[in-house]
Amino acid sequence: MADRITSSGCAAAAIDGPFHGERVTSPLTPVEYQGRIAAEGISRVLDRMACDWVATRDLLVDAGIADPTRQAYCGFSMGTRFGLAAALALGPGLKCAVFGKFGTQSTVVLNPGLHAPARALNDASAIAAPVLFHLQWDDEIFPRPGQIQLFDAFASTGKELHAFAGGHRHTPEHAPVLWHAFLSRHLV
Repeated sequence: MADRITSSGCAAAAIDGPFHGERVTSPLTPVEYQGRIAAEGISRVLDRMACDWVATRDLLVDAGIADPTRQAYCGFSMGTRFGLAAALALGPGLKCAVFGKFGTQSTVVLNPGLHAPARALNDASAIAAPVLFHLQWDDEIFPRPGQIQLFDAFASTGKELHAFAGGHRHTPEHAPVLWHAFLSRHLV
């Protein structure tokens, strides 16, 4: 995705999720990192990740790499869970966002301490920038009704819902083309 975005003349950045990558000394299993997030408190972790995204954006702007008036966010599953707060924190420079594979309901696969539907709905209802939402119709982690509820909550009048057959881990080969086209349409 970064190659697609930068080929359009835009900067791209990715940061590790909470208790992932360089944020930990060794990789954690889902049970371990979910437990750490729950122990810290999901709202606190959401706020921390939003601050990390703002700091990343500010560093890129200060380096002359990014334009603070032309920002976008793209993230799925955990990238949506933490991206809602991040997109909101990016402020009026957010021109669009691509979210998906996440909703207000989750199955028992996830630690219940990560469940924060009111926060997700509140953050989504404050995002007025155009949104593309990627929904996996047969998602076994985030049931369809909760994903649709989240999509409905976005304040944007320019929102799109793209639904695809398959489970949570499935992504159709052509989906990244749709995401990139949406981002390009709103940024370039």
